[in-house]
Amino acid sequence: MQGTTMRRVGLVLAVATALTGLAACTSQGSSDDPGRDDRTARDRSLAALRSAERATEHAESARVESTTTMGSLMSMTADGTLGWSDGITGTLTITYTGGTMADTMRRLGTTSMEARYLPDAYYARMGAKFAEQTGGKHWIRYAYNDLGALTGGSGSHLGDQMRSTTPNQSVKLLLSSGDVRKVGEETVRGRTATHWSGTVTAADVADAGLRKQLTGAGVTTETVDIWVDQRNLLVKKVEKARMSTGLMTQTAHYADYGVAVRAERPPKSDTGDFGDLMRKRTGTP
Repeated sequence: MQGTTMRRVGLVLAVATALTGLAACTSQGSSDDPGRDDRTARDRSLAALRSAERATEHAESARVESTTTMGSLMSMTADGTLGWSDGITGTLTITYTGGTMADTMRRLGTTSMEARYLPDAYYARMGAKFAEQTGGKHWIRYAYNDLGALTGGSGSHLGDQMRSTTPNQSVKLLLSSGDVRKVGEETVRGRTATHWSGTVTAADVADAGLRKQLTGAGVTTETVDIWVDQRNLLVKKVEKARMSTGLMTQTAHYADYGVAVRAERPPKSDTGDFGDLMRKRTGTP
C-alpha cells in the first residue's frame, strides 16, 4: 500500500513541478480602459510593456534561474535553459529545498530531479529508489494530451499551459493589471533595468481556464513585478499570490537570450509512460 501511495504522490509531484518550475501564473487577457486623466501615462506604460513582450518572445530562448515557495507545501529552485520557438523545449534541474513536498521526495530517495521539456511531452528523471517502484524506469514521460487523467481533469489545462508558458507571459500577466506603473530604474545583476509593477485581480482575467485555476486555488489577487533591460528583454520577475496552501512567491532571473537549447528524449528502455502507470494504478485497460 505504501509503495502504491508513494508512486502516486511521485507522479503528481513531478507534474506539479513541471508547471511551477516554469512559471507561476500566466495570462493572455487585457484590462479595461483606464480613467481619462491617466490615459496618456497608461498608454505609454502599455506600449513599453508590449515592446518588452514582443522582444522577449522573439528572443526564443534564455537561461532561467528561479525560486518558488508555496506556503508550507514546498520551496524549490530551478536552473537551466528553455526555448520557445516551437513549443517549450529545454532542460531544468529542479531541487526541493523545503516543505512537505521536499519531505515526500526524500522518502522517494531524492530531492533533486532533471526535467526535460519537448513540444509533445515533459520528462522527469527520478531517483533510483523511485525506479525500484516503477519496474526499473528512471524517467517518467508525461504526454501533454494525457495530463487530463489527473484528478478532476485539471491536467488538460495544465498541459495547455505548459506548452504556452514562456518568459513573456509574465509581461502579458502584468498587462492585465488595472494599476500597472513604472517604479523606476534599478540594477539587476549588474544590468540597468526598468522596474514595472502591478496587481492582477483574478476575476478580471479574460482567460476562462486561468481564471478558474486561480479562483480554485483561492487566489483573488496577485502582484507582479518585472524588470526589463535596455534591449526590452525581461531580466527578472517576481510574482506573489495568496493561495489556499499559503503565500506563493516566485522569483525568476533570465539571461543569455538566444542561448542554444538541448533537450534529448531519454532512452525508451529507461522511460515509463505516465498514462500507462496511471492505468496500472487504477486497474483500467
